[in-house]
Amino acid sequence: MNAPVRRADWSRRPGAAPGRAKILPPASSLLLPYQARWVRDNARLKLAEKARQIGWSWAAAYRLVSRGSVGRGGLDAWVSSRDEIQARLFLDDCRHFLALLGHTAGPEGRQAITAELADGARCLELPSGRRIHALSSHPDAQAGKRGDRVLDEFALHPDPRRLYSIAYPGITWGGCLEIFSTHRGTDNFFHELVREARHLGNPKGFSLHRVTLADALEQGFLWKLQQKLPPGDPRLEMDEADYFDFIRRGCADEESFQQEYCCVPGDDQGAWLSYEMIAACEYAAGEPWQLTPAEAAEPAPGGPARALYAGVDVGRDHDLTVLWVVERVADVCFTRAVECLRDAPFDAQEAALAAWLEVPALRRCCVDATGVGRQFCERAQQRFGPARVERIHFTTAVKEELACPVRAAFESRRVRVPADPAVRADLRAIRKETTAAGNLRFQADRGRHGHADRFWALALALHAARQAEDPGPIRVFTGGRLARVLAERRQRALW
Repeated sequence: MNAPVRRADWSRRPGAAPGRAKILPPASSLLLPYQARWVRDNARLKLAEKARQIGWSWAAAYRLVSRGSVGRGGLDAWVSSRDEIQARLFLDDCRHFLALLGHTAGPEGRQAITAELADGARCLELPSGRRIHALSSHPDAQAGKRGDRVLDEFALHPDPRRLYSIAYPGITWGGCLEIFSTHRGTDNFFHELVREARHLGNPKGFSLHRVTLADALEQGFLWKLQQKLPPGDPRLEMDEADYFDFIRRGCADEESFQQEYCCVPGDDQGAWLSYEMIAACEYAAGEPWQLTPAEAAEPAPGGPARALYAGVDVGRDHDLTVLWVVERVADVCFTRAVECLRDAPFDAQEAALAAWLEVPALRRCCVDATGVGRQFCERAQQRFGPARVERIHFTTAVKEELACPVRAAFESRRVRVPADPAVRADLRAIRKETTAAGNLRFQADRGRHGHADRFWALALALHAARQAEDPGPIRVFTGGRLARVLAERRQRALW
C-alpha cells in the first residue's frame, strides 16, 4: 500500500476536501495502512492493542466479508462483541461492505440474508453460503462452534480469560482467532497476552499489532474522520496536533488518556480497584439504569417495594458534590442515580438531596459531614430526621471501613455502576498506601474532575445499604484494638 501524503503534496483529487488535516491516505484507498495490514495478515492467531475509535472493528468486518464472500462452503465466522449494540453495529458494517463489494448476491442469484436466532444471536448469511454470527458476550456462547473467531474489545468483556479458553479450541479444524482491544489495566488477561507476545518469547505464536492515536493520525485517520463530520463541527478546523490535544483534554484524566489512546495499560498494582473489577460490574451500553426521584416514588413493576439508599460526598470550591443512589435487590446494589454538582450553592445542593429524601423508598442516606459537609448534614437531619440521614466524619480508620466493602462488592459483583469514563476514573483514583504501623491509608490525587468524589459517594451509599442489615454508626477504635478489629473483619465476609 502507498504511504500517506501531506496535504501540501496532494493534488490528485478534484475539489477541496473538508477539514484541515495535513496527512491524507492514498487516493484509491478504502482502508488506512494500519487497517490494511490487519486485513492482509493471514496468521492463525492475531492480536492487536489499539486506540479507541480508530476503525478497527470496521476493518475486521471488511476482512470477514471479503474472505467469506469468495467461493462456496468453507467455515463460518463467530464474532463476540461486548454487548448487543456492538454486535448489531458489527453486522451493519458487514452489510455495508457486502453492498460496497457488490456481493449482495451470489453467482446463482442467492441473496445475503440476516436472521435472528432463538438464543438472541444474529446471523448474516453471505451469498457464498458462509455465515457471520454475532454472539452474546457470554463465554459459553463460543462453545461447540468451529470456524473463524473475532473477539472485539476483548479486554472489556466480563471474563476475558474464560472467553479465550472457550474460543481458542474452536479453530482446531481451521480458521483464525482475531483478538483486538484497548487496554483495561495491567491485571487484565488481554495485557497478559500482549506482554507475553512482546516480551516473553511469544509462546502462543500471535501476530502482534499495535496502533496508538498518534500512529493512526500519522496514517491519515483525521482526514477520514473529517470526511464524515457535518458542517460546523469544530473538529473540521483541527490539524493532527490540534486533534491529539483535543482528545487528551477531553479524557477524564491522564491515565485514562494513556490507556484509551496510547496503548499504555493503567497500573493496577497501586489502585484499590482494578479495571477488570470495574468492567465486570458496569452496565452494558444502552442498558437502562437511571431513575429520577419521581420515577423512584412509583412502585417497582411486578416486584416488592423499592429499597433505595444514598451517599453524599460534599464539596464546594474545588471538589464536586456527588449524590449516589443505589437500589438494593437481594444482595446486589444497582446504581439508580449519580448527580454531580460543581460550584453549586448549598441551597441547590440541599434541594437536590431533598428531592430524593422525599421519596418514601429512600430508606437511609449517609452524608460526608467532614468540613463543609457538617452544616449540610445537620440541616438535612433537622428536616428528615437522624434515622434517615447519618453523619459520617472521614478519618483514616473510617475511610478504611468504607473502602474495604466497596472492593468486596466489586470482587463479588454485587454492585452495578454506569459505564462512564468519569465514574471509572474516580473509582480508579483511590490508591492504597501502607503506613509504617502497617495500617492502610486511602489517598487520591485531586484532578480537574474532583478528588475521587464519586468513589466516596458510592462508598457511603453502600454503607447506608449495609446499615439496613447491621444498624448503628461507624465505630472508631484506637491503638491496637483498631488493628485487631480490622484484621478480624478482613478474615470474614465484608459484604
